[in-house]
Amino acid sequence: MQLHKHLLKSVFGKAALATAALGGLMLFAGTPSAKANDWDDCNRRAAYTDWRLHESVERYGYYSSQANHWRNEQHEAYERLERLRRNERREHHGDRYRD
Repeated sequence: MQLHKHLLKSVFGKAALATAALGGLMLFAGTPSAKANDWDDCNRRAAYTDWRLHESVERYGYYSSQANHWRNEQHEAYERLERLRRNERREHHGDRYRD
């Protein structure tokens, strides 16, 4: 009976330790790439809206509804870039540089 209890404690203890270690590894391994992807996605979105605005102005004219749509999308993309830049600066310098 004593051997049976010891075996259960050993198996469950090892499984719990392995689960905690794997969870911690997964938690800390994915963090740096998320920030890099956010910044790249914002820059890519801004460049894409610049290009689409340019193309719609060339094709349909400056005051067309297509150009107005892409002007709005461009504005939103640059707002998102600015918000991400502010968050990066706040994380890097702390709360002393509030906008």
